[in-house]
Amino acid sequence: MAKKEKVAAAKAKPQKKAKKSLAKAKKSATPVVAERATVLSSEVVFTGPLFRVLHDKIIEPDGFETERDVIRHNGSVVILALDNSKNKKNPWVVMERQYRHAANQFLWELPAGKIEAGEDPLEAAKRELAEETGYRAKKWKPLVEYYASPGFLGEAFKVFVAEGLAPGDTAPDEDERIELRLVKLSEVLEMIEKGAIHDGKTLSGVLLYDRLKRKKGKK
Repeated sequence: MAKKEKVAAAKAKPQKKAKKSLAKAKKSATPVVAERATVLSSEVVFTGPLFRVLHDKIIEPDGFETERDVIRHNGSVVILALDNSKNKKNPWVVMERQYRHAANQFLWELPAGKIEAGEDPLEAAKRELAEETGYRAKKWKPLVEYYASPGFLGEAFKVFVAEGLAPGDTAPDEDERIELRLVKLSEVLEMIEKGAIHDGKTLSGVLLYDRLKRKKGKK
């Protein structure tokens, strides 16, 4: 084989290998069976009103033995409440502004709250929306479920879209001091683009809703 042909063949092999690896990665991106770790021991090192902290010794699905500190939480619901009675393309979004000590600042957020033990997530979403904002909704649909920081936080966020809003009386918790605003969807998106919204659940819910809405509009 000539020198030039050998060089060309050497260059072609990594490309073939890369294509095979990419195809394998694409195939493995869809899990068939949920694999879980084997828990060797689990110790509760802290218990509070909202969550517990556990120190676990585990064997991960690939056989790696390690120790993890995990915050266990019942999970939370997030509500993207929309008033589209006057403008379906650019509905009003129910937004909250409140002080968050962990972030050391005021944050703009979607209404949200914890799921009580044994509570149905949809019922929790209806309860939280009514308590925090006073609004009730006629139409509900799930949008997405996600984990904000799965490296140590076991809290799952279930996001719902609520439409057909009717106002009512609020009943917030004693420690909740919430400023309510109705903001147009386009303005919320502008706030996100300008970096004025730092809350993860709000970013996830609003941006995904807008993406799906635009995709649906193209059909």
